[in-house]
Amino acid sequence: MKFPSPVTVQWIAGLIGAEVLGDAAAFATGINEIHRVETGDICFVDHPKYYDKCLHSAASFIIINTKEVQVPEGKTLLVLSDPFEAYLTIANHFRPFAPSEKSISNSSKIGDGTVVMPNVFIGNHVTIGRDCVIHPNVAILDYTVIGDSVVIQAGTVVGSDAFYYNTKKNREVWYRRMQSCGHVVIEDFVEIGAGCTIDRGVTADTRIGQGTKLDNMVHIGHDVVIGKNCLLAAQVAIAGGTRLKDGVTLWGQVGLSKTLTIGNNVTVLAQSGVGKDLPDNSVHWGSPSEDALTKKRELIWVRRIPELWKKVMESK
Repeated sequence: MKFPSPVTVQWIAGLIGAEVLGDAAAFATGINEIHRVETGDICFVDHPKYYDKCLHSAASFIIINTKEVQVPEGKTLLVLSDPFEAYLTIANHFRPFAPSEKSISNSSKIGDGTVVMPNVFIGNHVTIGRDCVIHPNVAILDYTVIGDSVVIQAGTVVGSDAFYYNTKKNREVWYRRMQSCGHVVIEDFVEIGAGCTIDRGVTADTRIGQGTKLDNMVHIGHDVVIGKNCLLAAQVAIAGGTRLKDGVTLWGQVGLSKTLTIGNNVTVLAQSGVGKDLPDNSVHWGSPSEDALTKKRELIWVRRIPELWKKVMESK
């Protein structure tokens, strides 16, 4: 999430009650979680396992719960006991929850030629381009950006909160939701089927690229980035932070794990489970997925096991 305008680290420290170690006069431009940080961003870390990763990320400012770390040159620390609560304070300050009072918010913008069917909900600060068709019972939640000539079929939800939790098992409620202050961007000529769910980014964008088509009941997790001209068949599910490059085809019931990169023009065959990055121009199948031709050869040999076993026993 980018701030409306840069703010000093000293001002942020006052907001969250932190001690500053470093340049308190430096300007922060936004807050991001670790997978999406950029120079000028604030990031938070509250577990020793992730201290090093956060300190050596692109983040310029780190909210942390210890002083006992080696600070890289150019980084500024904001030290306090509970970095997660500090994150929530910043997110709530810059992107507070605002209940809607009507089905189509007055702060939304809808382009010429766009058709909005009955029972559609359009939240606060939503932008929809020209010549779109939004079918009945679609919910388009706050800060979503939709391009031109987009079709969204009935019952789809765009911009729901990320399934992303801070976990601490030393408290009564183990899982506390990280407030989602990112949004969804849907580019031109995208078509989205019925009953799909597209989560907003935790602090950045979930993005669906130009010309991509989604079948019914597809789930897109937080901070997923889908390239141009991809094709996703029914019941595909993509976990948070995964990136699909251009021209990817995922057939029915494919599942992709989190933070993967799927190369250009990859095809994943139906009911496959993908847990690793996939290279450009490849075809994969199975769970865990493998090169499709290799997997098919394996199945042929598996089917021959009874025949081969019989020959072995008869030869004794």
